[in-house]
Amino acid sequence: MAKTYKPLGIAQISDLLGKDAESLLTHKAKGIPKERLHKPGPLFLDNSFGLSNRSAQTMRNLASIHNTGRLANTGYLSILPVDQGIEHSAGASFAPNIDYFDPENIIKLAIEGGCNAVATTFGNLALMSKKYAHKIPFVVKINHNELLTYPNTHDQIMFGTVQEAWNLGAAAVGATIYFGSDESSRQIQEVSEAFAYAHELGMATILWCYARNSSFNVKGDKDYHVAADLTGQANHLGVTIQADIIKQKLPENNGGYNALKFGKTHKKVYSQLTTDHPIDLTRYQVANCYMGRIGLINSGGASSGASDLSEAVKTAVINKRAGGMGLISGRKAFQRPLNEGIELLHAIQDVYLCKSIDLA
Repeated sequence: MAKTYKPLGIAQISDLLGKDAESLLTHKAKGIPKERLHKPGPLFLDNSFGLSNRSAQTMRNLASIHNTGRLANTGYLSILPVDQGIEHSAGASFAPNIDYFDPENIIKLAIEGGCNAVATTFGNLALMSKKYAHKIPFVVKINHNELLTYPNTHDQIMFGTVQEAWNLGAAAVGATIYFGSDESSRQIQEVSEAFAYAHELGMATILWCYARNSSFNVKGDKDYHVAADLTGQANHLGVTIQADIIKQKLPENNGGYNALKFGKTHKKVYSQLTTDHPIDLTRYQVANCYMGRIGLINSGGASSGASDLSEAVKTAVINKRAGGMGLISGRKAFQRPLNEGIELLHAIQDVYLCKSIDLA
């Protein structure tokens, strides 16, 4: 560890939340009651997968992720993802801190930051596999959207094979599906087959469940790519193809089905199961992950600069109190000096270690 770190307590977390502290720390869920959820904890894997079709090898790899880093044996996860260089470009991702053009520094940040796992590209992990695959669980991102093609297209395409991920010692594979896109049917089939083979080889599976369709961004209204009802359904499709962990953006609104007038839903989704509070909206995402039997990790989002620390802590509090399993936060950590990146990752983890913060 680069330097001595003093964990944040509830007082420091409250200070970082600022004007949102009372709302986020004292909120009582008004939609889906916490008693209906499967809460993360030391026995989470046994309780969620003990009767499942997951093999002993897959359970062992899930356990390696759950039992690594500062959150080991808590049921919560803190994962460092650094796959943005493919879509957003390496320049956009690493120009703020050129150290991370070198993949070894990505893995060092994950280890020194106390993460459960590092999720990044085939190239990064393959180059470092013999030195680090036994020191921190690897999650290989097997598909990507690349934007060097001009005019830009928005599609997730395979960059490697599940067998190659297994060969380099990965504990899990990760993939993205753009639910709602023209290409979603092909992506669902590709990823379903890849996840089935990953489980056959004994690896775990993590799915980035993103809504993607230009019509979801309603001009003059809201961006329903982050609506609780649409992202919740994306989660439900993700657990259906046997993702072991779901990654989703934090919801910012609701009512995508009603505004866009497509698909099917129920009025109780809006009148009884959710409110406009971010914890209640996120809980609806958790509910769509088989009531939390499949863990939900929310993404940390882009770096905003000076407000990154408070934003990361806020997202962690929302996720934890909603019933989620943790955060997968990258740019806020790796686009700054190493010590600051470590402190930000530790601050996220402190939320999950804080016993004063529990289900709403």
